[in-house]
Amino acid sequence: MRALLLLWSLAPLAWQLYSSLVSPQALVDPASVAGGAFWTLDNYRQLLQADPPFWRYLLNSTIVGGATTLLTLTMAVPCAYALQRQRGALRWAVTLALLGAAIFPTVLLFLALLQLARALGFGNQLLALSLPYSGLSLPLAVLLLRAAFADLPPELEDAARLEGLNLVARLRHVLLPLLAPALGSTAILVFLGSWNEYPIALTWISRPELLTLPPAIARIAGSSLFTVPYGAFAAATVLGSLPLLLLVLLFQRSIVSGLTQGAIKG
Repeated sequence: MRALLLLWSLAPLAWQLYSSLVSPQALVDPASVAGGAFWTLDNYRQLLQADPPFWRYLLNSTIVGGATTLLTLTMAVPCAYALQRQRGALRWAVTLALLGAAIFPTVLLFLALLQLARALGFGNQLLALSLPYSGLSLPLAVLLLRAAFADLPPELEDAARLEGLNLVARLRHVLLPLLAPALGSTAILVFLGSWNEYPIALTWISRPELLTLPPAIARIAGSSLFTVPYGAFAAATVLGSLPLLLLVLLFQRSIVSGLTQGAIKG
């Protein structure tokens, strides 16, 4: 069963990798292509030598993702702490409101965000993308961190308070180090969300050198009226997936530990 699930998950990635490494003729009719002309790196060369080069889109997405993650965590940590320290009906009302915001279909906010960008002059401002991204990621981040705060024994903060530590010191020196797995998993989820976001980036950014990865890949796929550049499109998806795969592999322990924190008590 595990092997079947692994095959189901990796087959699309393997097919994209294969499509990116073969010539267009070999992809359509493999039998008609000689062995020497079957494999090629032209698809990757085309992307890396384009104007702007493909690595620029990766850099733009990294900048936006990093800014979004930093801004989201900066707001989510105090919000989650304050929510967990609340008692009674107010805490559950706010939690339900956050849950509703987290599952709300963001596509319904598309036109409102576009009008907001026009009114505030956020068009073609790369870092401005982090504002709606943070707003859309904040409810889920608060819910995850609130569960992590709930898993910490209240005696830890009581002891720190007796030592004379103020709230900022308690968060910095006592609570946040213990929340490192939850912070790591939340940060990765926020980063992945901003990395893959398409409609807001498509409408807020029009200058080619400022595009993030999803609209840039969409332009590659639609660059020809009569043919579909399958090879270049596949190469773009492979290059765009490598940073995410590396990130998940490096922090997979933190992701699993953070997502399961608070699930078991005792």
